[in-house]
Amino acid sequence: MSEDCFELGDCASARLERIYEYLDGALSRADLCSVQDHLSTCPECSAEYDLECIIRSVVRRSCSEPAPQDLKTRIMVRIDQIRIEGSHSSSAH
Repeated sequence: MSEDCFELGDCASARLERIYEYLDGALSRADLCSVQDHLSTCPECSAEYDLECIIRSVVRRSCSEPAPQDLKTRIMVRIDQIRIEGSHSSSAH
């Protein structure tokens, strides 16, 4: 770990929060440059950054995969059933 480690000492959660801010584009230009410089010299933080990039990539890929057609069909059938049940209970009042 480099000497400054985002000036947060050994607090791993604070360092990880800084990496999240970096990845989310939530840093000022000066802070952005500071984090980039730090990641280029600190193997531990760089590894955390790489891991977070992998996790985000997997989540992004998982969220973009289409649902199976049979799942879509079951959901639509259930929505129709709920609508029918709702219209029957409305007319019963």
